[in-house]
Amino acid sequence: MSTPVRATRPVPATSGPRPPTREPRRYDRSIVDGPLAPAVWKIAWPTMLTNIIGGLQGIIDHAMVGNLVGFTGNAAIGVSWQIFIIVIVFISSLFTGMSVLVSRFVGAGNSEMADRTVYQAFLTAIAISFGVIAPVGYFISPWLLDFVNAAPAVRDQALPFLRIMFLFSGGMMLFFMLGIALRSAGDARTPMILGVAMTLLNAGLNVVLIRGLGPIPAFGTKGAAMGTCIASAVVSIYSLYRLWNGSWVVAFPRNRGWAPDWTIIRSLFRFGLPTGIQGIAMNVGGVLMLSFIGSLAQSAAAQAAFAVSYSQLFSLITWTSVGLMGAAAAVAGQNLGAGNPERSAQAVHVAARYGLSGAALIGALFLFIPAQLLAIFGMHGGPVVALGVQLLRVLSVSGLFIAVALTYTGGLQGTGDTKSPLYISIVSQVIVPLGICFAVQRFGHLDPIDIWIAILVGHMTRCGLSVWRFSQGRWRSIRVDVGTTAGTGPTTQT
Repeated sequence: MSTPVRATRPVPATSGPRPPTREPRRYDRSIVDGPLAPAVWKIAWPTMLTNIIGGLQGIIDHAMVGNLVGFTGNAAIGVSWQIFIIVIVFISSLFTGMSVLVSRFVGAGNSEMADRTVYQAFLTAIAISFGVIAPVGYFISPWLLDFVNAAPAVRDQALPFLRIMFLFSGGMMLFFMLGIALRSAGDARTPMILGVAMTLLNAGLNVVLIRGLGPIPAFGTKGAAMGTCIASAVVSIYSLYRLWNGSWVVAFPRNRGWAPDWTIIRSLFRFGLPTGIQGIAMNVGGVLMLSFIGSLAQSAAAQAAFAVSYSQLFSLITWTSVGLMGAAAAVAGQNLGAGNPERSAQAVHVAARYGLSGAALIGALFLFIPAQLLAIFGMHGGPVVALGVQLLRVLSVSGLFIAVALTYTGGLQGTGDTKSPLYISIVSQVIVPLGICFAVQRFGHLDPIDIWIAILVGHMTRCGLSVWRFSQGRWRSIRVDVGTTAGTGPTTQT
């Protein structure tokens, strides 16, 4: 009589010890089994909302700094972010590699390997953030600002901002890692909630730190950096607790040791490094573009117009498109892991249609009310407004192309083809726009409109090449073979 009782007692979920891996049913299987449009939208809309809110926080920072410090403060933040984003993109490349592996493992129902991948990405990001980026970034900040031809007034505001961001960026990197991990596993709402919380905390801190309150002095542009770092650190500490607790769809694994697993780390770099090099190339191209802007007759006004129009307002298009890129990557990767490549292709097409619609809506605002948008940042007249209006009207068209390009980039990266976007970005975001600027400067007179048109042509090129490459379908043959060898963890093959 006792034997049947012992055999059935482990069945209830609340009895017995916690199993080493979670059940595949904890994943949202509608991503690989249900209708595609709702599956893409389910991941896309929380990410898009998070990015929009985060972008609005940047707009609030620029508006506060522009009204309290002046347009030199706007230029300082814009130049600093253009430099610092190179660091973000490089470390985020590891998270792209993590996304490829996690989405495949989730699609195959292998929760243990998904968790181990997340933990190894965490170890690698911490080591790079605090062991390399912080000390190196602090000391080379002055040289980087000189390289982009930052005006003296802009440089004075940008240097402390940039150094603070380099030193205390670890929390921000962990937040990005967690968001990508959860979305790759099919949970986009938790990153949305965390992103909203971080944005609200950041906004509150910036109101106090930028303008000052009571005994707290006004830190100006430094306050914007301090608020960002403090808010991201608070949210990241909470997120690490939840990962350890194991209550989310991904978690830190138990009973497998805490040392680095070099097999997984090599896989992170194998898939992620092309994306990192891609991001660095694109942002180096952006820094070089800033040097062309800095060579203009009205360089400070042009840098401020670029910082607000391109780095802030245009982010309303790029950040929503990045959300769709993440959705395309997650849905395509999970379906490829589940053996459904046709669903992977269809998911990317659906995401592209969403992106095109959103870019058209926001672009209409750029086209019809550009001056009113610039006025939010304390820009009410003079050459800075004229240049900003000119740039926004070009970006109203450019956004259509970049929105489509980003969704197809997500499809390529999510299925494991991270090299093609690298080559496409080097051609379209570096060679083409910088080549146009160099040629115009060499054989004629470089004006701001020449730089704006070069950006447009680059986005058009990226869109065409990304759609063409994805349509070739070579991503279908990329394999991630899940297996475990004693003491070494998973093995992957591409």
